[in-house]
Amino acid sequence: MGSQQTAELVLGTAQLGLAYGAANSRGQPEDAQARLIVRAAANGGVRWIDTAAAYGSSEARVGAHLPRHSGCRVVTKLAPLDEFTDETPLSAVLRAVEESVHRSCNRLRTDRLDVLLLHRAHHLTWRGGIIWKRLKSLRDEGAIFDLGVSVYTPDEALAALAVPCVRHLQLPFNLLDWRWRDSGVVEALAKRSDVTVHARSAYLQGLLAAGAEARWPAINGVDAVVLNATLHRVACELSRDSVADLCLAYVRAQAWIDGVVVGMEHTSQLALNLALFKRPALTHDELQIVEQALPHAPEQLLDPAQWPKAA
Repeated sequence: MGSQQTAELVLGTAQLGLAYGAANSRGQPEDAQARLIVRAAANGGVRWIDTAAAYGSSEARVGAHLPRHSGCRVVTKLAPLDEFTDETPLSAVLRAVEESVHRSCNRLRTDRLDVLLLHRAHHLTWRGGIIWKRLKSLRDEGAIFDLGVSVYTPDEALAALAVPCVRHLQLPFNLLDWRWRDSGVVEALAKRSDVTVHARSAYLQGLLAAGAEARWPAINGVDAVVLNATLHRVACELSRDSVADLCLAYVRAQAWIDGVVVGMEHTSQLALNLALFKRPALTHDELQIVEQALPHAPEQLLDPAQWPKAA
């Protein structure tokens, strides 16, 4: 976990492979734009790129466009394997795990994956841990350097941190999200200095930074108008460039977070984010101001999987 420096920018590439995100009005970029984004990120000092087997053409685009010897490390995720049940033959599960790893290697044009995360945290223990055991053996065979878990809830994070060979954790976090602190995850991370933590969802799928254009889910206890007004007021009070700057500066200031995954579908967004990451993170006192100003968000808002489906 965390050096004393503030968290760095991680290029999120779900948008490069899919039309992704509640605030994405552009859709999936053309391959030429994807190439510009990946190359500009590497040239701009970005050291981590995040992708996944499930992100459409994302892995293939990263593999095609990331310059050799760029120094970037790529975090990818195992296929979700959602089609498998407790009745699926174990041989079929193992075959799918191996195929997912080899396919990711081929798409990323590498012999060894830098970091492979479970896309589904329950696969850590599912059916006696068969998936995790096979990934450990593939790591030992040299196909994977580090293993980790992508989590959605504090319980999943605590379970992952209890496994010594988990070296990487990805989780959702933003300035409304109190769950990780209150549940003991931050405390558990303090005892696992060997774990790298990347936070996604700093903008809560784009909602927090989209202003009046955002299509907020209809959730009891969430007044989007008041929340937007509060975010703008606090951003002005703390002399931030924008609400987006405030959101990033808050996440970057967390000592337990090493990197912030930010997705982009255009080079203009990359340029803006690179500039924002050069600004100072919030101070301890400024963090307190943010936390006192903002409401206690309901868990349903913090987990997009629980948002009501649009009619």
